[in-house]
Amino acid sequence: MDDAADLTFRALADPTRRALLDVLVERDGQTLFELCTRMTGLGITSSRQAVTQHLAVLEEAGLVRVRREGRYRLHDLDTTPLDPVRRRWLRPDERTDP
Repeated sequence: MDDAADLTFRALADPTRRALLDVLVERDGQTLFELCTRMTGLGITSSRQAVTQHLAVLEEAGLVRVRREGRYRLHDLDTTPLDPVRRRWLRPDERTDP
């Protein structure tokens, strides 16, 4: 398996990181404070430092993009790294690459 797919699987292996992606799928452009607050609402009580570390793993895998607006760091979901993983197990009759 290639390195990109390995990073994707590693990032998705942790339930806290999957929960962060669930929160980001609802709305892009969330700050660390918003993400921590929403995670607490889900019953996940990770520290800000732990959430930051999880976001770094997701960013390294390409699943989260970080952008700056003024003094804020905003986090966006990017599902592009999931495409090669999804296509890997398609049956020949399901493949319709353009």
